[in-house]
Amino acid sequence: MAGWGRDLVYVMRRLAGAPGIVLAVVVSIGIGIAANATIFAMVSRFVLRAAPVGDPATLVSLHLTHEGERCCNSLPYPVYADVRDQGKSFSGVAAFDELIPASINGKGDPERVWGQATTTNYFDVAQLGMVLGRGFRADEDHAQVIVVGHRLWQRRFASDPEIIGKSITLSGRAFTVVGVAPVGYRGIDFVLDPEFWVPLGNGPALNPSEPKRESREFHWLAVIARLAPGVTEQQVDAELGTMAARFATAYPETDKGNGFRFEQAGSLPPRERGSILTFLAALSIVVLLVLCIAGANVANLLLARAAERGKEMAVRLTLGATRGALQRLMLIESVILALGGGLFGFALSLWATQALSAFHLPAPVPLDLNIHADWRVLVYTFALSMGAGVVLGLAPAWAASHPILSSALKGEGGLAGPRRRWNLRSVLVVSQVAMSVVLLCATGLFLRSMQRASGIDIGFRSRGVLITSVDPRVNGYTAERTVQFLKQLRERVAGLPGVSAVVCTDLVPLSDGGRSDGFSVMGQPAPMDAGPIVDLYMATRGYFDVMGIPRLEGRDFGDESPNGPKVAIVNEEFVARVLGGREAIGQRVEGGRVTYEIVGVVKNSKSRTLGEAQRPMLFRSLEQSAGSDPAFLGYSVLVRTNGGDYSALEGAVRQEIHALDPAMATYNESTIEEHLRDALFLPRLAATLFGVFGVSGVLLAAVGLYGVMSYAVSRRTKEIGIRMALGAQVEGVQKMIVGQGMRLAGIAVGLGLAAALAVARLFTAFLYGVRTDDAVTFVGVPVLLGTVVLIACWIPARKAARVDPMVALRWE
Repeated sequence: MAGWGRDLVYVMRRLAGAPGIVLAVVVSIGIGIAANATIFAMVSRFVLRAAPVGDPATLVSLHLTHEGERCCNSLPYPVYADVRDQGKSFSGVAAFDELIPASINGKGDPERVWGQATTTNYFDVAQLGMVLGRGFRADEDHAQVIVVGHRLWQRRFASDPEIIGKSITLSGRAFTVVGVAPVGYRGIDFVLDPEFWVPLGNGPALNPSEPKRESREFHWLAVIARLAPGVTEQQVDAELGTMAARFATAYPETDKGNGFRFEQAGSLPPRERGSILTFLAALSIVVLLVLCIAGANVANLLLARAAERGKEMAVRLTLGATRGALQRLMLIESVILALGGGLFGFALSLWATQALSAFHLPAPVPLDLNIHADWRVLVYTFALSMGAGVVLGLAPAWAASHPILSSALKGEGGLAGPRRRWNLRSVLVVSQVAMSVVLLCATGLFLRSMQRASGIDIGFRSRGVLITSVDPRVNGYTAERTVQFLKQLRERVAGLPGVSAVVCTDLVPLSDGGRSDGFSVMGQPAPMDAGPIVDLYMATRGYFDVMGIPRLEGRDFGDESPNGPKVAIVNEEFVARVLGGREAIGQRVEGGRVTYEIVGVVKNSKSRTLGEAQRPMLFRSLEQSAGSDPAFLGYSVLVRTNGGDYSALEGAVRQEIHALDPAMATYNESTIEEHLRDALFLPRLAATLFGVFGVSGVLLAAVGLYGVMSYAVSRRTKEIGIRMALGAQVEGVQKMIVGQGMRLAGIAVGLGLAAALAVARLFTAFLYGVRTDDAVTFVGVPVLLGTVVLIACWIPARKAARVDPMVALRWE
């Protein structure tokens, strides 16, 4: 231990005397570790983190599958009840409706919040303790009691320690607070963000569209189950298979062909898991390349230091030092430098994860996508730093402990000796440039994807519209009163300064969560399947003018009677797919057990995502449809303005809403520009991440190549002086040095392009309008990188060509 202590003190003293080298190594390796720590923070958040419940390893979530389908569905209430009552593999089975909208009062204006309606045993099965109070009792299924989330308790009720037993107003109904959930608990799901929990019996009162409990047709409940002690996964699978067969026999109309799937509770949503894991895997490969490039830089720097210390190491060996002691000395130095880089990288990752949390999905429901560097990221960063320090120090430690004594004692440079050291440094440079090619190609593909996505014709107005959403239904409004409220609101807002038009819709395009149905033409044979799937929207008169969607045929909505014949306006894709291109006006179509008469046709526009193929769309009159099919996500008021102060107009619209109903909550307040920016979530996120990583990798590679060439020139100063003394021209010397660097770069670019083509296949699902072998990217990247390499080689070559032969000859 005394020897280790002396070596540590000696290494720290030497590093203190070389601040430039220390800074270069710490920054280089810190950038690589920061990239890896940031992506690992995403992996930790969405893949590794267990559900925030007691004993998460024994809590599973249950899903229904159907024969021929790859994924799964929620459970009807009767199926949940059957599993709960008949399952022997579980000590408890609970269910919950994943999202219930509500309006809550407290401090400040009323606020729209989302919660969950659960069975009374939910908190018992989850083994979740409360900060204050308790969960639900078995006899409280229909009791108006509530467990509030910790954030909601702090935000709306000022962390009132006496809140238990008090009454709060939820959607106009009085609920008694019985508990406050633990800090950070946001439900079993990792993505949804509920803030309150009520017993399932309150669901119909808060959500009138909730299916009837006795129906086995409607799949609406998420189900969790606690494994009984000693039960294995094989036993659970066997019992669930037996129950599925039993249910199929007893209820063939609804349960035939159904099966069960279970997994650890809190996992990624099954339908999205594959895409998310592929994206994270691609990012992990990219950041590993960044770390490798940074590592090659550090290895070259350490090799240079080892060569410079050849005389010192030779003296130590001559005086009796062992090679192991010298290797230990060099490894301690590399590990200390790597730990410094890890500390710097972790600090960078803290900033990077905060920046990533600023990206928002255009989702109409609350999502928790925040990322932060937790203890797993800290441990991962430490382990990565230690590993990098050891791996990067091995070659310099071996080189330093094996000098050629006769040459080293005379002070001759290490590169003048064994040719293999130059080969190793060349391999590192080739590796750096090749990995940079892969990074730049990935960056180019996603930047091109971002460019294509930004240039996609969305089909509607992209500026000058303010969006504010309300949900009268959660305040107990009937369908008639909802339509009246929205009409009065449009009239009041239309009178505000700077407002040219006001309309309402149930969903702004490019938002997730919309309705869709199969459609067929009346009077024609029904298709074998449900017919083309059509996206459904509700709108009021003037909607297409406000959104800038041209009307091609027919008329706009008018003052349709709620009880009159249903009318609809369709887009061009609907005419092509459903009507087969025939005349649309006057045609009667059926979908969702409702018949509509087509009165207008509008141009195509994007519906759900930017990258989608055009979808058939049918717009219904809001006045006619709000009663029979109320919008679960509320209604959006679209205000077209001629410009000016959006924030002032937003406040004025909110004031008009509260003038009509002081208890009405507003939400999703944004401009259409902000909404479209959120719709570019995936291309923006990918372009940002790959752009940062690509630029970092290229800069590191350029610096590394420059360092290698500069070092090579410095070690060849005498040789260059002799060449010039014998008549070599300046251009010839420059050409010789640049040629050496460009030969290495040429080999690296060839290897990198082949690897980039293979890696690009992982990105197929995330690119908008760009092929994975995009010619612009795969031609532009070698040209760009070749220019960078040329500059990195030319600067040392230019310096070498200016060497005075007489000075060079006296160099050593």
